[in-house]
Amino acid sequence: MANAARPSNPERSAPAVGANVGTYNNFWVDRGSSTIVVNGERRSAIIVDPADGRVPALTEEAQRRTAARRAPAAPTSDAIESAVASEYDGPELRPLAERCLVGFGSTSGPPTLPNYGYNNLKQIVQTKDYLMILNEMVHDVRIIRLNQSHRPSSMRGWFGDSVGRWEGDTLVVETTSFSDKTRFRGSSEHLRVVERFTRTAADTILYRFTVEDPTTWVRPWTGEYPWAASNAQMYEYACHESNYALGGILRGARLLENERKPAPR
Repeated sequence: MANAARPSNPERSAPAVGANVGTYNNFWVDRGSSTIVVNGERRSAIIVDPADGRVPALTEEAQRRTAARRAPAAPTSDAIESAVASEYDGPELRPLAERCLVGFGSTSGPPTLPNYGYNNLKQIVQTKDYLMILNEMVHDVRIIRLNQSHRPSSMRGWFGDSVGRWEGDTLVVETTSFSDKTRFRGSSEHLRVVERFTRTAADTILYRFTVEDPTTWVRPWTGEYPWAASNAQMYEYACHESNYALGGILRGARLLENERKPAPR
């Protein structure tokens, strides 16, 4: 812990080949000070259905889809120029979170999950026709239209198409029409998420969600956890400013490609 709390040394040399390059020190990490409590019960898992607290198994189709995504791109011949498209060919092929376009770990949702790291705050603004949720992580903004119909399924977005309605004191939000770039835990464009926001105390909202995608999981699953009010300051999230990691990743890919090229005769 003492080592993780030390400031980073800007004059340090590059780590040895294969060594851990490190990550944020403890200054940046918000570990929290309490456990999840719902209805007076301390929870060890967010998932409440299935009862074992685990995400259901993937379907055979999802397993094949996931394996294909993880398969390394291999040359189709001895010429590196004929290699199939690699996920390192350009920045547009890197994950949305790595490009600082969407918060990693589904922090923005839907479903919205805690990131257990930092920038955990959210700001909710409600009008007659819309609900806005601003996430501190990667400054994501969700716009939820109230009492309206879903857009055509041809109109897809990274956060899907969210439409809300009131059921008593609970706001129910249904989201469909996700982009195929979303890929929540390996999901497909058939992903559907239903969220429920219920004010259970003056300073607490119980957030409950159900995820279903028959092409990805063998059954729907549900989770819940409280959103506690806070007087803490929300900060601007600056991600790519002075960030050389993405450029380094792509330059490393070009270096490996050059090393695989046959030597000139």
